[in-house]
Amino acid sequence: MIQSVVHQPRVAWDAARAFVRAAYSPHYEAFAGRVYQQLGTEFFAELQDTRDRLIDYARRTEGDRYMFDVEAGRWRVRLQELMQRRPDLVGTIQDLSM
Repeated sequence: MIQSVVHQPRVAWDAARAFVRAAYSPHYEAFAGRVYQQLGTEFFAELQDTRDRLIDYARRTEGDRYMFDVEAGRWRVRLQELMQRRPDLVGTIQDLSM
């Protein structure tokens, strides 16, 4: 039998970056729908808030990545805490980050 070890901090960072990229992408609606189905309304609402902040910041600045990094940090914390509370969602979070 093969066992694998999941490094939750790595999963959280990878997923956080994916969430932020998706929040600012033209494919946002499809990704947000998956988040809603798999993680629920709280994370769906937080993703919309992230999108709103990114769009607003991008409009006010020209190419500055600061807010994208801030949002990735926020999502890393949210997702790592979620995995600690609900280890059964690690696979779901990994799937969303691909």
